[in-house]
Amino acid sequence: MSQASARPTLYIEGPAFWTPTLPGWEAARAAFRGEGTLADPPAKRPSPQVLAPAERRRAPDTVALALEVAAAALAGSGRNAADVPCVFTSAHGDLSINDYMCSTLASDPKGLSPTKFHNSVHNAAVGYWTIGTGCMAASNAVSAYEHSFASGLLEAAVQCACDQEPVLLVGYDAPTVGALTSVTDSRGLLAVALVIASEPTERTVAALDWSLASEESGAAPAASLPRSEAAKSLAEINPMAASLGLFESLAHLDDGNVDGAGTPVDLPLSASLSLRLQLRPHARG
Repeated sequence: MSQASARPTLYIEGPAFWTPTLPGWEAARAAFRGEGTLADPPAKRPSPQVLAPAERRRAPDTVALALEVAAAALAGSGRNAADVPCVFTSAHGDLSINDYMCSTLASDPKGLSPTKFHNSVHNAAVGYWTIGTGCMAASNAVSAYEHSFASGLLEAAVQCACDQEPVLLVGYDAPTVGALTSVTDSRGLLAVALVIASEPTERTVAALDWSLASEESGAAPAASLPRSEAAKSLAEINPMAASLGLFESLAHLDDGNVDGAGTPVDLPLSASLSLRLQLRPHARG
């Protein structure tokens, strides 16, 4: 048996999504609704305009990925990126650079690239974002392994509810390479983003009721499984696939469910605690 503790209603703006087979929220939304197909051939890595051309070329895949969805979410929200606090979440950060760092330190420590080292830190993506946008608001980088998306969303929701100001949430992960493949399985590029606000605006796409649900029995909470074929094809891609239930629900929000009685989305936070989300259409006055 589970018990849920409700929190104040929040509001979602500017959902953004990117993976090579669904490069953008409109493509993902259509595919999740069974109205679109996966891109073939898959798209190449995004090229975020937040960065200057030289920085764009040098930025690792994780930075390009995170900044692409972050910019799309802010554009969808109509807010100024320089003014919006942000939470960036990733289970692994940049695994390719981590593999490079470890193998170089083991074989040729003096040959370590300063640029690669600079990009190896877990908050590299949010650092690029705040510098590129001139954002001086609070920024956080979160990691909680397979629960990273849920933890990042919880962090953003709590911050928004407490401070009564919008918060940008960005989640991203990339493939495992090298020796790290023996201990963790992460494949492909996947990133999501949205803005959470404490009050509705003309850009609001959904109302979000959220709560913490605990399993009294100690049994592990069940994650919400993807429903569409498109989402199922991404279900095991990397840790950010945990976001699929939420984004599928957003895709189906205008299916006539005006009373908001849709199926809740459960995102496990630990072995006995989950973040329970209930999306409702927002009626504009």
